[in-house]
Amino acid sequence: MSASFIQSPAAEMMELLDELSAFSAPGDGVTRLLYTPEWKQAQQFLLNRVAESGLTAYSDSVGNVYGRLTGTGPDEKVVLTGSHIDTVVRGGKYDGAYGVAAAFTALRYLSSVYGSPLRTLEAVSFAEEEGSRFPLTFWGSGSVTGLYDGGEAENCKDAEGVTLQEAMESCSLSGEESAAPRNDIAAYVELHIEQGIVLERTGTQIGVVSAIAGQRRFAVSVKGTANHAGTTPMGLRRDALAAAAEMVLQLERSAAAAGDPLVATTGRLEAFPNTPNVIPGEVVFTLDIRHSKEDELEAFCAAAASAFEEIAKRRDVTVDITARLSASPAPMDSGLSAELEAICTRQGRTYRTMVSGAGHDAQLFAPRSRTAMIFVPSRAGISHSPEEYTPPEELAAGLDVLIALLYKLGYEEMNDNGFAPHNTKERWT
Repeated sequence: MSASFIQSPAAEMMELLDELSAFSAPGDGVTRLLYTPEWKQAQQFLLNRVAESGLTAYSDSVGNVYGRLTGTGPDEKVVLTGSHIDTVVRGGKYDGAYGVAAAFTALRYLSSVYGSPLRTLEAVSFAEEEGSRFPLTFWGSGSVTGLYDGGEAENCKDAEGVTLQEAMESCSLSGEESAAPRNDIAAYVELHIEQGIVLERTGTQIGVVSAIAGQRRFAVSVKGTANHAGTTPMGLRRDALAAAAEMVLQLERSAAAAGDPLVATTGRLEAFPNTPNVIPGEVVFTLDIRHSKEDELEAFCAAAASAFEEIAKRRDVTVDITARLSASPAPMDSGLSAELEAICTRQGRTYRTMVSGAGHDAQLFAPRSRTAMIFVPSRAGISHSPEEYTPPEELAAGLDVLIALLYKLGYEEMNDNGFAPHNTKERWT
């Protein structure tokens, strides 16, 4: 390990992040979809880079890439850190890749300065999180947490009709191991850009995530009567679009009244027959509703449905609401969050606790192990865009906090009096 790496882990992380961004399909931003040539090149690059760094490098059968720093305690479970390597179409260079570059950098730094830890540390570059190519998300982390059993790959197809299984077989990596659910993970830590505007607007360096919001998605269909725009009196219309518009505005007012961290969005709306001189007879639109507390999320969704029914009845139209997705909130481990706050205080960094409105790999680990997330600011809150950006000094601050937490988890003794394990009084073993 070079002396320059020991002196400047942040520089090494930035170099790795830049190198990863080069693995992209042509066009603006970074496009690296699951099991494409660009994706395979990036993961193979990481695998080779890790092998050269002194960590134990390996990949599993879905293409997750790992770097292992083996601990001296053979009965201890693993502390895992990382994020995902895939992107959206024309995305940015930081979403996911920052957490990957920081994870591998942190382990190499800890190894070079402190040697072998007591507890095995692993960095991971998950194969997929975004769902940009195939109609499923978290394929990488879901394969090691039990969300998927592998059978999904046979029937899941992309827009070109290629199955997940076919794509996976075309991109096999060397040194594969099974991606079966792992029971050896004691803690998972993920460093990520915020993808929001709160940290930048408040001038805060670090976000300590308290929970990842639960999410409900619905498809709403409003049906009235299509009719002539010039001959149908206003009082005799069954205008599906007018009714849908009132529903969307009612949703916005209710969400604003509920306050943070609840958010509600109508992201897509289609009117039929979509002709200038015809009153719309049917409208379909989507709902995306998120909150960090399950009971409040459920209550808001129920109230919204009731309000939609009242609007439909008053306007003499029908409304049908179909659930499309239900993801429960994922609270982070309170002990790890408290330790992150203590680290920020020791390092003289400003921080705030916050809820993540976006989904992350961490939400899959939260029910299974101690889990923590660290956010750094995103300029103007922009993400999933070529304009995605976080200044190097803010990326370095997140790396410093990550290294400190990994040192705590990997190198220090744990006991019931000091650092209590996740939701239990058992030790880490």
